[in-house]
Amino acid sequence: MEDQNELPPVEQNQRPLQNQDLGAVSAAAGELLSLYGWYVLAAAALLFLLIQYIVKKNRSEGSTRSSATPTHQDASLVAQRQEALEAARMRMQEELDAKAALFKEKQKQQEEDKRRQKIENWDSMVQGKSSKGNASQSTEDELATTVIKRKADKKPLRGADYNPLAGDGGGACAWRPGRRGPSSGG
Repeated sequence: MEDQNELPPVEQNQRPLQNQDLGAVSAAAGELLSLYGWYVLAAAALLFLLIQYIVKKNRSEGSTRSSATPTHQDASLVAQRQEALEAARMRMQEELDAKAALFKEKQKQQEEDKRRQKIENWDSMVQGKSSKGNASQSTEDELATTVIKRKADKKPLRGADYNPLAGDGGGACAWRPGRRGPSSGG
């Protein structure tokens, strides 16, 4: 039984199959990183910071080039534009002031009209006329006569002794419930 549990001896020369090309590269890279890893990391960080500094410097130089000092012609053009803007603002302000003055005048006129109307109403009330001071006496008389004529022309709908709470006037109750059963319609 000992023969079955024993494995055949492995030869010393025999290795497991590996890709020889990649093994050499990975071994060399691993060895290089293990020896100089921290130096490689520091060099990469410095390279990154250097690139960022150069990019920032180029951006700032580009912006100063575009905003170079304006020439004499540009200064006069800017001055003309400023004067035109100021003139337009002044015109707009004058128009606004004129509209405000008109509005104030209208407001004063309306207040004066209201005050005058209140005085007229008070005077008419003191004299015994209607509270609407603008209706004339003849118009009031005409309205009164037309109302009287209309009342005389109409017939009364019910007699003078009609009382809706009293019922039909019969001695017995007039309301009766409907018939039970199916409807008589066909």
